[in-house]
Amino acid sequence: MRRKGQGRVIKAAQYLGARGLIEIMRTNDLVLISRVEAVLAESGIEVFVADGHMSALEGSLPFLPRRLLVAEEFAPAARRALREAGLAAELRNG
Repeated sequence: MRRKGQGRVIKAAQYLGARGLIEIMRTNDLVLISRVEAVLAESGIEVFVADGHMSALEGSLPFLPRRLLVAEEFAPAARRALREAGLAAELRNG
């Protein structure tokens, strides 16, 4: 029996196993995460949001940020797209 959300977990595991990932951003801002996802989707770049459920597991603590990861080969294009969208200040160094 498949549990709700199991398909997403399997997809994420396949994505993680298939590519080296680079962290491009870390934030607690859900609106910013949605904006980044939209900008990168528009550029054809898939983003993986890691640690999205950690705050729920730890009692809804707001200090556990989510990490936004992209495939290593798309990191330069992702950074460029986010800079063009005015989000340069939010990017992690690298």
